[in-house]
Amino acid sequence: MSLNCSLWQDNSMAIKCFAFAKFSEVTEQCFLLFTLILLMFLASLMGNALIALTIRTNPVFHTPMYFFLTNLSLLEIGYTCSVIPKMLQSLVSEARGISREGCATQMFFFTFFGISECCLLAAMAFDRYMDICSPLHYATQMSRRVCVQLAIICWGVGSMVGLGQTNYIFSLDFCGPCEIDHFFCDLPPILALACGDTSHNEAAVFVVAILCISSPFLLIMASYGRILAVVLLMPSSEGRHKALSTCSSHLLVVTLFYGSASVTYLRPKASHSPGTDKLLALFYTVVTSMLNPIIYSLRNKEVKAALWRTLGKKNVLIRG
Repeated sequence: MSLNCSLWQDNSMAIKCFAFAKFSEVTEQCFLLFTLILLMFLASLMGNALIALTIRTNPVFHTPMYFFLTNLSLLEIGYTCSVIPKMLQSLVSEARGISREGCATQMFFFTFFGISECCLLAAMAFDRYMDICSPLHYATQMSRRVCVQLAIICWGVGSMVGLGQTNYIFSLDFCGPCEIDHFFCDLPPILALACGDTSHNEAAVFVVAILCISSPFLLIMASYGRILAVVLLMPSSEGRHKALSTCSSHLLVVTLFYGSASVTYLRPKASHSPGTDKLLALFYTVVTSMLNPIIYSLRNKEVKAALWRTLGKKNVLIRG
């Protein structure tokens, strides 16, 4: 069903409602994608919830590294829940419309959780830097209070950027067409629907993306550069292996998250295409969120063992 934009415009011709483009006219393809995304979404929710629950219920994990990992799991849950439910509805339903306010709300939460995750990954790299490069002062310099303050800063920066970007985008006039050629209300496809010349607006969004994505990434690279220099000077191979093993999971998550985000938001506008953007969107909203719990559990024997214990306790309670 195609929506007539005029039905959603007032006298000023400002669009009051958008509609997501249909993925395919072939019903079977839509249901196949719906099934795949739903399974990955449920796996992501279950995996991240289990990670957070396991860390919360096991005192051995009450350390800075796992405190930040809990925050990462909560961010991933919020990140996927802000986008996937509406995406699933649009795939199998004719109700593909979303109000201007609903679209702005989705954009805010998506940006909020995404930017907060960028900052949190930098905080996690700093934690690894302090643990490996300054072990004697680690307990005092990475106290519970410091960790909470870092987490608040990460969530706070995400909130401010989300509010600023969303307010900036939706202060523009949208003259049509009202169809969003995407799965959700992401910045580039919404900006493409604005009236008139939006080159200055696109430049401003691009600058914010560079600052919010590149700045934490540079901090991560600086932390790991220093870590690598210290590790290479360690006398024993066992010490080097132990130090690097605590960083490997985080580095893999950083690569997945920043790789997809950089390709999406930092590449030239001329290289954008709806098909490519949709595939990238599926990757960084569903696939990475599903893989993060797997990466942290499979590469960490303690977490894996604790997860099995947590699942065992749940089974006992259910049977009881």
